[in-house]
Amino acid sequence: GMQNVTITDMILFAVSRVLLNHRELNAHLTDDSLRLFKDVHLGVATDTPRGLMVPNIFNANSLSLAEISEESKRITGMCKAGSCSPDLLSGGSFTVTNLGSLGVESFTPVINPPQTAILGVCAVVNRVREAEGKTQVYPAMGISVTFDHRAVDGAPVARFMQELCRALENFPMLL
Repeated sequence: GMQNVTITDMILFAVSRVLLNHRELNAHLTDDSLRLFKDVHLGVATDTPRGLMVPNIFNANSLSLAEISEESKRITGMCKAGSCSPDLLSGGSFTVTNLGSLGVESFTPVINPPQTAILGVCAVVNRVREAEGKTQVYPAMGISVTFDHRAVDGAPVARFMQELCRALENFPMLL
């Protein structure tokens, strides 16, 4: 249920919704042909004793937050236990990799071909801002997108990131 929902689950949920408005990021590029997906098959980069594995949450855009949370735990758990079905490891349309849990504040994720983009999620850090003449500390989480320039230009990627940030900052409205 909802009591086990993590920040990563919330990001996966938001990405599964926002990506639908940015189809060239939810795509495969092979040779010179771009295949756009109608649904979001979300890869979850997973550190395992045997190295990096990327199992997929298929049709994530049609799952609830609780369902995404449950499926993410199920598939990453299988990978860590060494019992992941090969079917889970192919067919992803976009990948999310979270190194924030390891305290990483900034990194450049590497695209998982033939996907056209990948989202990197960094650690939550305290930042300082000026508001109404007062200094306040607030938690901030860095995100980065690596994308294939043959499939998409920087401005559409920036619009995706802008929409994703808005969605995460106003998360209850997404639900």
